[in-house]
Amino acid sequence: MNRSLTGRIGRVSGLVGPGTVGEVMVPFQGGSSAFHAHPYDDSSVYPVGERVLVMYFEPPQTVYVEQLPEFLREDG
Repeated sequence: MNRSLTGRIGRVSGLVGPGTVGEVMVPFQGGSSAFHAHPYDDSSVYPVGERVLVMYFEPPQTVYVEQLPEFLREDG
């Protein structure tokens, strides 16, 4: 199983929420790649521009994300 994206910080580029397929840009292989995204808890909503933490990567192109913990936030 490829866990290379788990623990990375991404930025929401398409609304992530329950019942939708969002999009998150994640640093990957020297650049940034767009991944389909779902909330890890199946209920949270993350607006465009929010930074999120990748909890799980499902090949080939899907990530499950959650709110960025306070200690990882630049403004906190």
